[in-house]
Amino acid sequence: MIIGSLLLELHLPDARSLKDKRSIVKSVLQRLRNEFYVSTAEVGEQDRWQIAQLGIACVSSDRQYAQEQLRAVVDWIYDNRPDLRVSRVEIELL
Repeated sequence: MIIGSLLLELHLPDARSLKDKRSIVKSVLQRLRNEFYVSTAEVGEQDRWQIAQLGIACVSSDRQYAQEQLRAVVDWIYDNRPDLRVSRVEIELL
């Protein structure tokens, strides 16, 4: 069993309050769940309104598939959310 984890830090320049941030983050997390069948959560920087740290995880029997799945999540953010700036990407496979 391979567990893939992705730490994704985003800059949200359009967020003007924590309420704006929560709306954006909630939308992104739900879309990633629906699109890639991964587990998602906001895991840090919860009190900063223009920074979001997201945790994404997948489980697979194939190391390469888990790596590709998490890379696809990052690519999706770049392709579908130009309003968000990716500032950190960390992928780990266990």
